[in-house]
Amino acid sequence: MTNDVLNLRCHVGTGDIVSGEALVTDDNFSARYDLDRKEGVFSRPQHKLYGQSYVDKILVVNTAKGGVASAWMLYEMASRNIAPKAILFNQVNPILTQGSAFANMAMCDRFEDGDVTTLIKTGDTVTVDPKRGLVTVVQAV
Repeated sequence: MTNDVLNLRCHVGTGDIVSGEALVTDDNFSARYDLDRKEGVFSRPQHKLYGQSYVDKILVVNTAKGGVASAWMLYEMASRNIAPKAILFNQVNPILTQGSAFANMAMCDRFEDGDVTTLIKTGDTVTVDPKRGLVTVVQAV
């Protein structure tokens, strides 16, 4: 049995090439309000990923919430090795893009093939190549 492979084109992003397991939701994302940044889990009870760990995952979400505080929190999380490997958005704001660059975290958005939260499923193996604007997905069986 073979796994299906998807090559998704997106806007050129920030960070280096990374690979990992996808954690996907159509919910939005705030590093400030949605996360327990010490335990590495989603902590806001209303969030669809409540209680799940984001550490070392390729986090796939709809859009970013928040401003400057969320941006510097990405750096703080990365400096303590309690961060996602990458974050993929349908649409991200410039502040969080700056935060990902400061944290040297892979981040991409604006996928040509449609809603990234439906194209990628939790458990898929994802390789993010931000400089090429390419995300390769090996779909979990």
